[in-house]
Amino acid sequence: MNEEKFIMFRNRLTKVYRHLSKQAQKQGVSCYRIYDHDLPEFPVCIERYENYIYIAEYKRRHGMEEHQHQQWMTQTITVVATVTGIPETNIHTKLRQRKAGRQGQYQKTDQTRNEITVQENGLKFIVNLEDYLDTGLFLDHRITRKLVQEQSDRQRVLNLFAYTGSFSVYAAAGGAALITTVDLSGTYTRWAERNMQLNDFTRRGYTFVQADALQFIRQAATGSYDIIVLDPPTFSNSKKTDTVLDIQRDHVLLINECLRLLSPGGTLYFSTNARKFVLDAGKLQTDKIKDITKTTTPFDFEGKLFRWCYKIEK
Repeated sequence: MNEEKFIMFRNRLTKVYRHLSKQAQKQGVSCYRIYDHDLPEFPVCIERYENYIYIAEYKRRHGMEEHQHQQWMTQTITVVATVTGIPETNIHTKLRQRKAGRQGQYQKTDQTRNEITVQENGLKFIVNLEDYLDTGLFLDHRITRKLVQEQSDRQRVLNLFAYTGSFSVYAAAGGAALITTVDLSGTYTRWAERNMQLNDFTRRGYTFVQADALQFIRQAATGSYDIIVLDPPTFSNSKKTDTVLDIQRDHVLLINECLRLLSPGGTLYFSTNARKFVLDAGKLQTDKIKDITKTTTPFDFEGKLFRWCYKIEK
């Protein structure tokens, strides 16, 4: 790739980083997305986690020989380091598939343990920039997590498809009386528990369940929760369960089962990364549905966020 392309990349990155870093500083945000495939020649996602940078390269047919690709990545890292002021030793890279939603989040890519602790809104989270396809903290739900915190005082909270439990941490910070954190992966269930312990949120009512979310909600008692967070993958066919999840096909079933579990006046926060998703509102057992996609989109995802978010009340 010629030098002119790298100059274009540096100019683009300088412009967006100058703007976003000011916004982040103003809002007290230390973990945020900087760049996401803005230029076709640089199909990478770049995120800042305090004093570290995470660069995820989307898999593609780039037509370069191995040594050429390595040189391209080396130059890319140099540009990122120059623009952000983060040393190259603190820049981590990952090759990842472009996937529909988050169905690949349970795949491990390495055996190296490389964890750091970062803060968001005064809460601490364990992030791993090396070993998994995702870092452990989905930055696009920063505002949604805060909404859950603000509503959680003395509430019973269920966090489904919980990943590393960031919503559970926020619910605990908000004073939730009970929190049930459910995920199919034992790795992420333990990670969620460690995140809670890191923030000194340990009490009898905070439980962690490794289970298929659909099976869990089918067996749970009617009216047993006041707030439910439902953020499933777009598609999932894990070996750990016979259930094949397709969120477009299955969202009505999932949402209605969650509504059954809610107490009168309870709230469900439902989110999906399915780009062509259409909510079948007519089949839901409530008409109290509010699209909060725009109001929950953080400054670093404006104009480039492909997810939907709804507040659904019983």
